[in-house]
Amino acid sequence: MCPQDGRPEFAFIGRSNVGKSSLINMLTARKGLAKVSGTPGKTQLLNYFLINERWYLVDLPGYGYARVSKAQQTILKAMIEGYLLRRTPLMLAFVLIDSNIPPTKIDLNFVNLLGEHGVPFALVFTKSDRMKPGELTRNVQAFLTEMGKNWETLPPHFISSAEYRTGKTEILEHIHSILKAQRT
Repeated sequence: MCPQDGRPEFAFIGRSNVGKSSLINMLTARKGLAKVSGTPGKTQLLNYFLINERWYLVDLPGYGYARVSKAQQTILKAMIEGYLLRRTPLMLAFVLIDSNIPPTKIDLNFVNLLGEHGVPFALVFTKSDRMKPGELTRNVQAFLTEMGKNWETLPPHFISSAEYRTGKTEILEHIHSILKAQRT
């Protein structure tokens, strides 16, 4: 059951095994808040974390590959889409993209789905510590170039590394700017 108090919500979603739990733990400075696992598909519910009594960080199940049955994948897909397309307090979805790999069809299809439905989102390129800066830049630029084929304006994007805490300040400042704009 989703909270009914109307507080703003910021959702975090990405393919299974993209580093979502590590990013959430880094952003909240709480090591075990989101369960980190080597097994993809562990998150199968909408997990709400109240931050500073002001807003919710919502941990969504991953999309794409997960070690669950086809029936369970269908249920998860319906839950994710239902939340993203109909949840009124949702201010922004952070879509996590693995910066170690070239653009994938599943990630591009997912962001296009959000765009088609007018869901506000930002991109977070995760695991940036695992590659050389030139490779990182190439993969991020390749993703943005692929998006640019269908988008007039690209969404905000952030580079993150849970290990080195890269991107934490920028992501939290983005959330706070949205919260500030909402109050005015």
